[in-house]
Amino acid sequence: MHKLVFFLIGIPSLCIGQLKGSVVAIADGDTFTMLVNNQQVKIRLHGIDCPEKGQDYYQVAKDYLSDLIYKKSVSVKKIKTDRYRRTVGIVTVNGINVNEKLLAAGLAWHATAYDNNPEWKQLEMMARDGKLGLWKSAKPIPPWEF
Repeated sequence: MHKLVFFLIGIPSLCIGQLKGSVVAIADGDTFTMLVNNQQVKIRLHGIDCPEKGQDYYQVAKDYLSDLIYKKSVSVKKIKTDRYRRTVGIVTVNGINVNEKLLAAGLAWHATAYDNNPEWKQLEMMARDGKLGLWKSAKPIPPWEF
């Protein structure tokens, strides 16, 4: 199996495949299920982390993702498979980078433990500075601390 190196927004990343399919379910703000060749595939958005169930803005992030991709055809640049056997990737719909849209809307943290893209860090900072989404809260709790 050949591995290709892609450059995603100026940062070299190992991309191990591309998936295309229709979104059939939204689990939360950063996880969904899509149909690929009549097979359900769980997808986790790479490099971001949205609020967990029970946190402020959980439902807002989930609804935002749903509005963007539910029942639509999406492409996923697969980065890896996580410990829960979900495909982790960068998702696009109609040419729009979904991972970036959630960051820009202030509905996700840039997960720098898994991604060091400076442009994504900047998107989070702009949302923070603009007090968008979860950044309206004085001290939002990151999901990994919740």
